Amino acid sequence: MSKVSNRTKIATALVGALAFASSNLVVADPLTDVQQADSKIHAEGAASQKKIDKHFDQAQDMLFEYSSVADERESLKAYNNYVATLVADQQNTMSSIQADINGIDKLRQGVVPLMFNMVDSLEQFVQLDLPFNSDVRAERVKNLRNLLNTAEVSLAEKYRLILDAYSIEREYGNFVEVKPGQINIDGKEVLVDFFNLGRVALYAQSLDQRSGWIYNPETKSWDVLADSYMRELTKGIRIARKQGAPDMFALPVPAAEAAQ
Repeated sequence: MSKVSNRTKIATALVGALAFASSNLVVADPLTDVQQADSKIHAEGAASQKKIDKHFDQAQDMLFEYSSVADERESLKAYNNYVATLVADQQNTMSSIQADINGIDKLRQGVVPLMFNMVDSLEQFVQLDLPFNSDVRAERVKNLRNLLNTAEVSLAEKYRLILDAYSIEREYGNFVEVKPGQINIDGKEVLVDFFNLGRVALYAQSLDQRSGWIYNPETKSWDVLADSYMRELTKGIRIARKQGAPDMFALPVPAAEAAQ
């Protein structure tokens, strides 16, 4: 009797334990589902946040790129405006140059006759001037005339050389010079020292310093100087040769004689 009771008790205990365990398993299943769902929600939220962060970063990059492009656009716009200004100025310059080029032919037509007239005037001036350095001056005019008919020399160079010749003639008016030479007096060649006071007067004195002459531009001949001027003429020649100290000397000049 007791053995049956003990077995019954043991069986009852086992059935109770199994029932309790079974009841725990049934209760644990809904909790597990909730935990799994929560984990899934968190995972999906994290994934969504990553996507949001990614899109935000992309948006920031695009915004930065847009700002850079906008700044570059403004810079290019300013540069294009600057280049447009330069191009307009170059166009104006080119138009001006083209106008000058178009006017070269007209300028040439006016300059060429002018140069011939300048050489003619220079030749006439040398012929009418006091006869000092006559050969050199006449040769200069001859060379200029030949130069005008030379195609190898540019128009600008021809004009420059003519101006140089005029400059040399202008400087002759300020120089004082003594040169040896000879003049024809009464059919005889006399060795003399020429004394040139610019374009004021041209004198000649015999080497023995006893005779002197002054050139008369009107008659193109030599007029005899009075003996009273010999000392003054000698003095002037010595000063010009730097053989004497600068000093005053008195000699007649053609203009003063003409005024009388």
